[in-house]
Amino acid sequence: MQQKLFPVAAWTVFGLIVLATLSPIGLRPQTGHVGIERFAAFCALGTLYVAAYPHRFVQIIALVPAAAFTLELLQHLTPDRHGHLIDAIEKIVGALVGCGFARLYQTLARGQPPHS
Repeated sequence: MQQKLFPVAAWTVFGLIVLATLSPIGLRPQTGHVGIERFAAFCALGTLYVAAYPHRFVQIIALVPAAAFTLELLQHLTPDRHGHLIDAIEKIVGALVGCGFARLYQTLARGQPPHS
């Protein structure tokens, strides 16, 4: 049952990140320092995608950071948002850390080396 919830959670979090990233600035939720928020959001996203699709690690570790960069670029199409390289870097690092932690957990839980 738990394994079936990971894809739903991953796609839901991705949708919420897209909304928060591309919606008007006044609608963006704020919980603290934006750099930490960016990092944490994409760290959670990377973790959830690796948990949801454990046999797709190579694709996930490429696509989640690419999504972060793409969303940052898409902010240039909105009237009140603007993408910055440092914002993309915070998101990409968060995504990679989340993917790495999830993979490490999977490896330790299985007691065997990871297979991509």
